[in-house]
Amino acid sequence: MVLAIEKILNDEYLGRRVSIRGWIYRKRRVGKLIFLVVRDSTDIIQCVMEKNKIPAEDFKLLDKVGVESSVTLEGTLRKDDRAPTGYEIEAERIKIIGPSYNFPITRDKSDDFLLDNRHLWVRSREMNAILKIRHTVFGALHEYFREKGYYESQAPMFVTGAVEGGATLFEVPYFGKKAYLTQSSQFYLETLIFSLEKVYTVAPSFRAEKSRTRRHLTEYWHAEAEAAWYHNEDMMQDEEEMIVYIIQRVLEDRKKELEFLKRDREFLESIEKPFKKMRYEELIKFAQDHGVEIHYGDDLGADEETAITKHFDGPVFITHYPRKIKPFYHRPDPENPKVVLCHDLLAPEGYGEIIGGGERIYKLEVLLERMEENGLNPENYYWYMDLRKYGSVPHSGFGLGMDRFVWWIAGLTHIKYAIPYPRTIRRTRP
Repeated sequence: MVLAIEKILNDEYLGRRVSIRGWIYRKRRVGKLIFLVVRDSTDIIQCVMEKNKIPAEDFKLLDKVGVESSVTLEGTLRKDDRAPTGYEIEAERIKIIGPSYNFPITRDKSDDFLLDNRHLWVRSREMNAILKIRHTVFGALHEYFREKGYYESQAPMFVTGAVEGGATLFEVPYFGKKAYLTQSSQFYLETLIFSLEKVYTVAPSFRAEKSRTRRHLTEYWHAEAEAAWYHNEDMMQDEEEMIVYIIQRVLEDRKKELEFLKRDREFLESIEKPFKKMRYEELIKFAQDHGVEIHYGDDLGADEETAITKHFDGPVFITHYPRKIKPFYHRPDPENPKVVLCHDLLAPEGYGEIIGGGERIYKLEVLLERMEENGLNPENYYWYMDLRKYGSVPHSGFGLGMDRFVWWIAGLTHIKYAIPYPRTIRRTRP
């Protein structure tokens, strides 16, 4: 029976014949010996081929092929402290399934080369670790929402109106009409709360932002939720529970991957709820005190968030932004209509915003007022206004950038490493 490499890396299989399959990760010839490090999706193991102990034709072919050749292999497991994982297979049979010659990825290749050849670089142990962390983050998010009573829903990718702003829309032809790729599923999720009350989705969103920062993608994975009867504080409570839940799952299930990426696990272990909360005006003062050039009324950009959050020791909610710098759908604070009942969650260590959310306007007259302020044509949002005409209720929601979240959790230097195939203003291949 073929076993996963991870399964046999223990004393239970010492001295026993084992069978594995995978790809050659490293290879070197020393006299009559060929040393292989073989990888599969779970781990790596060193294998030793002695010329006189395996069929001559197999040894000859093995001597010719290069890294990333796929193989099946049988042999006896033994301990060897010099081996990368402390165990070694003394091979008795090996079969080359798919030979590989002159694999193009080597240690000295540039970042652009690795991005151009991402279809091959995803085989790397670095990407393997990142993708496993990503898998756990997505899975834990679904678990959290379902345990919390949210219903998973879906929204269209072709839309006719903007959520975040017309300047960042991707226009596409649509049978003689204009349509756009969605920036967010928020408005459609808002319609569904009148049926299901608490809903969420995980789907791509598209932003035509001409940004070249380390945190921007033009296509990214977006987890969004909306909940009836929720106020801003209620939504923030669900979010911090969700973030802590996902982090704990990653710490439990991806210890090996975090260690491989040299992520500071102790820092992640220190993340606890409730998260610190600061009003926008407090944040501006905090930023100025730490040498950041920013003034009240300014929106936070990538550079400002990086500089500010380097001083945070955990995630921080920023609330009560000025209404003029937030989208029209945020509810003005009844106690101070110059600000809105919204929040951003800023990740520490210089990573910045990972969540944007807030309380939605639920009264029609307030919505119309805000739309007029923003120069929007109510006719384009007739169905969104209908929600305020027929049984409207207080409600709140948020959007979590999944790629940014993985970027932070894995401790990566750029968001392009957090997703299998990144799309930026300069990259649409492979």
